[in-house]
Amino acid sequence: MTTEVILRPALPSEMAECAGIHSAWIDDTPWIPRVHPLSDMERYYRESVFGTAEVIVAEAGGKADRFLALLPDGFVSALYLRSTARGQGIGSLLIDAAKERFPTGLSLWTFEANTDARRFYGRHGFVEDRRTDGDNEEGLPDVLLQWPGRAA
Repeated sequence: MTTEVILRPALPSEMAECAGIHSAWIDDTPWIPRVHPLSDMERYYRESVFGTAEVIVAEAGGKADRFLALLPDGFVSALYLRSTARGQGIGSLLIDAAKERFPTGLSLWTFEANTDARRFYGRHGFVEDRRTDGDNEEGLPDVLLQWPGRAA
């Protein structure tokens, strides 16, 4: 990374941008079906994500185009980066921030087909806990991953 990255709480005015980053990931991912239009995703982010989660953005070069949403129980409900922001170590900074907040452990779901995410989380110490055969809106098999926390 050559540009300084600042992790900070997301502003309410950034809610639509976060929904847009998630939506762009769907558009860029051929194997995932779009089940909600952007307007529904924005409503979901406003009412649910920003209402229940700590949302942390990673700002670099004046752009906050990466974010993590972390629920109070240590569940990572979202970690998305614009395609132009990937491969720069910023996702690692975000997951490390989540580990700092929850040193006793984290959990998250990812799709089985999302091999990049599964590799990323594996490098960060997450292990598979269980799988489903697609009992989600997308109808795709997914994997529950757990980070067991720091050793005492």
